[in-house]
Amino acid sequence: MPLPRFLPSAVFVQRFVPALAGALACAALAGPVLAQTSQQTITMWSHWPDEQSKRGFVEERVKKFEAATPQCKVNLQFVQKSDLYASVKTSVRTGQAPDIFWLEPDEIAFARSGYLEPLDSHINLNNLEDWARQSWSHNGKVYGLPVEAYTVELYYNRDLMKKVGVTPPPGMQMSQAQFTDLVKKSAAAGITPVASGVGDRPYPGAYLLQEMLLRKLGLDDYRALLTGKLSFSDPRVLETMNWIKELVDAGAYPKSFSTLKLGESHYYFHTNPGAMMFPIASWYTGRAFVSAEKGGQPQGFPLGLMKYPAVNGAKCPECKTLAVGGSYVMYSRSKNKECAGKLLNSIATVENGNKWMEEVLLQTGVRTDPSRIQSIHAQYFKDLQDRSTGAKFFIGTPLHYMSGKCGDTFSQVLNRAFPAGLISVKDAAGQMDAACKAAS
Repeated sequence: MPLPRFLPSAVFVQRFVPALAGALACAALAGPVLAQTSQQTITMWSHWPDEQSKRGFVEERVKKFEAATPQCKVNLQFVQKSDLYASVKTSVRTGQAPDIFWLEPDEIAFARSGYLEPLDSHINLNNLEDWARQSWSHNGKVYGLPVEAYTVELYYNRDLMKKVGVTPPPGMQMSQAQFTDLVKKSAAAGITPVASGVGDRPYPGAYLLQEMLLRKLGLDDYRALLTGKLSFSDPRVLETMNWIKELVDAGAYPKSFSTLKLGESHYYFHTNPGAMMFPIASWYTGRAFVSAEKGGQPQGFPLGLMKYPAVNGAKCPECKTLAVGGSYVMYSRSKNKECAGKLLNSIATVENGNKWMEEVLLQTGVRTDPSRIQSIHAQYFKDLQDRSTGAKFFIGTPLHYMSGKCGDTFSQVLNRAFPAGLISVKDAAGQMDAACKAAS
């Protein structure tokens, strides 16, 4: 889908200003000039430059908004997340930030620092899911439009699982022993058990551990762990970490784990060299369900979905993470808040919630009407729904609760060093306690 066309500012001045001057001169001869509505140009920065379905969704929403609201124009730019964050963190301080930009809720500190505009008076909050509003709430106000939402899923290759002689149980949830057996059989067959990499993200390496801790501890104690109120030296936590360490030592992760980037880990799983499992958020589809020529999974790829295993002594084996991802926020010092608010409100509709589900194949924080959703990937949606049937959802990922030194330690220790086999269970737990209990 082509990008919206924008008239360069220099050309705009050369063509529009002289014409306007002439028009005003003629009007002056004829009588008083009627007041004219000035046109606003919004600058909007979005992530997803290489995720065609998400990019296409945003481009189409902007195109329709401009057609319906001629007094507002949008300068839409797609930027990689790391570059976008680096630019925004500088520009909000200098007053040069875009009117609208992409953030995730773990960056709620932008709101706490006064850099974001509350959206309560700009969008219809009734069109957002309750849990999605909570993810972007601060001091009773909502600061983000939660376009992207996701659950943390465990994808697998059905053919490779058959190859090593393993059959998923009827409920699609293995026991701890069964999962350990699968990891060891995969490694013995020369198949990477778990395709994950942390070359450009602070969280994928901890997916398996976090989901196991959630099930082991249950909703309340898991929240207490993430907020520094429960020690990582709790026997239940250490027991779970020791099991994950057993999987790491059995060769669970790729040898390129520390440098493998998120996009590369997708390709590693479904194309080359191929892996047994891929613990990733359900936004997997944003990259995987495009054509193979554009980096998507091969046509006919035997994609399977199973539940995370029921770790021994799990208090809540049915627990599961649900979180808000990519969202749009408004800069508090924007000079174009009227148009920026209208654009965000035009996106926050049930119709667009359905469009997102149909086109991106991913959950959203915008309300939807499932009875009206149609898709060629009906079986995938069914499997996704089945894996969440009866689930007890924990809202938010670890980095939505951890910040500062605690968040940095999580990224460096539990996301990177621990799954890479570079640190012991005792040392990892000690470093997390030192960083997070002091921050609680």
